[in-house]
Amino acid sequence: MIFGKMDINNPTEQHLRNIDIHTLLPQQPPFVMVGKLIHYDSVRTITETQIERTNIFCDDGVFSSTGMMENIAQTCAVRIGYINKYVLHKGVQIGVIGAIRKLKITDRPHVGDVITTTIEVIEELLGITLASATIECGGRVLATSQIKIAVREEAQ
Repeated sequence: MIFGKMDINNPTEQHLRNIDIHTLLPQQPPFVMVGKLIHYDSVRTITETQIERTNIFCDDGVFSSTGMMENIAQTCAVRIGYINKYVLHKGVQIGVIGAIRKLKITDRPHVGDVITTTIEVIEELLGITLASATIECGGRVLATSQIKIAVREEAQ
């Protein structure tokens, strides 16, 4: 997709919503746990995802805690994918979860719910990103955590 004169460091929500999320992720269906990228800046990335009945992490109409953690990890992956594709002009890199800390899940979304996942970068150093994460639905916080992601460098 051509964006013309879009500011890649401060894109509009509409431009972001038009990006095919699959082009930013190493994961592919049925293992995609994010729907749309709706915000990107140097610190904060936000995705929006409708919970589908066919999601492999749904049980009895409820999205599992495992699915919620994967949604957080994939929101981090979308951030990395956006940077690689639109800022650095290179391919998708594989990220590896280094740590999940301070995970608190207070509720889980149901089929049909739309969740909004926000990650905020706390620190980046040598290909490792530490971020805080929040999942919300309908104005309620469902989960919070910290996540550390390491990006595997491509072989030269």
